[in-house]
Amino acid sequence: MAHLANQQGHPSFSSSTTTNFFTHDPWTYDVFLSFRGKDTRTNFTDHLYKALSDKGIYTFIDRELIGGEKISPSLLKAIEESQISLIVFSENYASSRWCLDELVEILRCKTSTKQIVWPIFYKVDPSHVRNQTNSFGDAFADINCRFKDSTEKVKRWRSALRQAASLKGYTCKAGESEATFINHIVEEILIVVLNRTFWNVAKYPVGIQSHVQDVEMLLDVGGNGRFMLGIWGASGIGKTTIAKAIWNEIAHKFEGSCFLPNVRENSMPQYGGLIQLQKTLLQEILGGKKLKIASTDKGISIILLRLKKILLILDDVNQLEQLDNLAGVGWFGEGSRVIITTQDSGLLKCHGIELIYEVQKLFGYQALELFSLNPSE
Repeated sequence: MAHLANQQGHPSFSSSTTTNFFTHDPWTYDVFLSFRGKDTRTNFTDHLYKALSDKGIYTFIDRELIGGEKISPSLLKAIEESQISLIVFSENYASSRWCLDELVEILRCKTSTKQIVWPIFYKVDPSHVRNQTNSFGDAFADINCRFKDSTEKVKRWRSALRQAASLKGYTCKAGESEATFINHIVEEILIVVLNRTFWNVAKYPVGIQSHVQDVEMLLDVGGNGRFMLGIWGASGIGKTTIAKAIWNEIAHKFEGSCFLPNVRENSMPQYGGLIQLQKTLLQEILGGKKLKIASTDKGISIILLRLKKILLILDDVNQLEQLDNLAGVGWFGEGSRVIITTQDSGLLKCHGIELIYEVQKLFGYQALELFSLNPSE
């Protein structure tokens, strides 16, 4: 299917689960997970935590079995310093006073710090949570007996459940694929809340995964140095799809990242030209800050002043001028990776790029299936 135009071995590829790339002041954590350990610690919540961490979403999960009369100060601090709280409502959630106290604190932060709160209804009906019926009703029958001298506390817990269950959230029904359900939550957090581009390539699986794995090993994201890699092949062969899939896998491991699609077309004057592409590149890397750029030379000088460990993907490059003005040799910080997709291997070599991954033709049935799924490729 594919071969390396320049063989340089397959370096090891490791994944970090503690990346804090998305966290911005005043947040320490991107996500706080509230859950009933008895119900979901070793299954759903553990899977959700791993999926969040694998995408570089810095998540707090309490690994301790809670005891004592009150929530620990460290747990309260973690709630206050999280941008998002995900509340996993499960069958026995309300039977834990510590879960209920957590919930009250989360809703306080929703008001005081504008924390985003999303409930997840794991095999429970939202109306049962909201109205305290079924297992939630049973829990409160017991709570009313145990806390008959703390009626105000019980009222706060009931109010918190009603309020949380009325928020926009996610319902995982019995028999539903948990993996698909979790992926949907993670993608929403990336796109809607943390403002990270997530390219939809899940519907384009044809012959792509092996390419993605090969290129990831070549990139050696955890390694030192900085280098460029070309993905070369004929039109419609899947270069852009491979680049998008790689982006989804590794973008969170860099201090800054930018994916510039359709460079061939967008570098034309009627679409803003190279200056506009430079502005987009800098805006993405700097987290939304807009800069005035009078000329391509000025743009180059600004890029050189912003040395960071970045991931840059330039899609569909067809002129050396585009590379000279968007990704000069040695521009970016230590550990940076630049990926260029192109139909012209000579262009890559002229820019000094020696590491070139050639995507060869798919088998007939694969090419037809890929084209039918992604005709713009």
